[in-house]
Amino acid sequence: MTDTPPSGRTKPSMADVAAHAGVALGTVSNTLNNPEKVREATRRRVLSSIAELGFVRNDAARSLAAGNSTSVGLVLADLGNSFFVDIARGAERALRRHKMDVLIVNSDVDPDREIHNLELLDRSRVAGIILAPLDTALAKSPHPANRTTPTVLANFESPSLAYPGVIVDERHGGALAASHLIALGRRRLLFVGGPRFLTAVNQRWEGAEQATAAHPDASIDILETRGVNIRHGRDAGRQILERGAGTYDAIVAASDLVAIGLIQILNEVPGFSVPGDIAITGYDNNHFASESAIPISTVSQPGEEMGAVAADLLLERIANPGAPSRSVTLEPRLLPRTSTLGEMWRRD
Repeated sequence: MTDTPPSGRTKPSMADVAAHAGVALGTVSNTLNNPEKVREATRRRVLSSIAELGFVRNDAARSLAAGNSTSVGLVLADLGNSFFVDIARGAERALRRHKMDVLIVNSDVDPDREIHNLELLDRSRVAGIILAPLDTALAKSPHPANRTTPTVLANFESPSLAYPGVIVDERHGGALAASHLIALGRRRLLFVGGPRFLTAVNQRWEGAEQATAAHPDASIDILETRGVNIRHGRDAGRQILERGAGTYDAIVAASDLVAIGLIQILNEVPGFSVPGDIAITGYDNNHFASESAIPISTVSQPGEEMGAVAADLLLERIANPGAPSRSVTLEPRLLPRTSTLGEMWRRD
């Protein structure tokens, strides 16, 4: 067994490892790819040589040579939103069972960065891509970026079903929130969120509006915002106070972040309280929703389940690229907390 790799090499090769360990090249390959075929003592010797030489195999080159890959790209719209973190967790868990690795890239709510991320993964020759996209023309296009890498959409449905996808029934989620408030005796509802051209926001509004229409003694208005972050909720809170703090007795917020911003402003009014004077629901069940000063009643999206389903759809597409695309719809659920129930709700 030699002590050093051949001179002149800056990066040791598999041949160097084989020479160092005193085994055949195929034994090194089996140690890396099919360890069950190698005797334990031999496997340990090869691994020791790998560690001593600092050998790192080039998975990209290996995949290109073999015409396949064991890596899947996951493009997320915003890792600052824990919902997308849940999608990643579910997808990674499902793909790990198939011995596949996940490369996660964050678009950070930037359309140009999203396109760059997709192009980067295409060049990396990943086996497939799970795209949780921004609500842009790219996602709505019948053929996003005219790409050939097997692709599945998560949290968005391709209008032409050009790609398989998994979504949540957003209209049902909006209806759950409004129905919950009405069941608590609230009758003057306000939907806060926007902009309306965002598919999810508009569908949540439609669901809330339809649920309210089923109760002739209840009404719902809409206050459209420029986004669904805390600052947009705070701006909306100030507008509500300009209309009069008692104008509404319930709010369906389009996101947990909007609900947080609303509560920050409305709770500053002397003698006015959430939920005593106005009950508020959020949406998404972000990880902080149950831990805020006033725990937020929210509509929970099954993020981990969505990621797992997207992974299964992608594996189907990789195995059979010509199969018809199908869309899977998951159901949200309501999680009532203090922002609507008050003292009736207690933390576990």
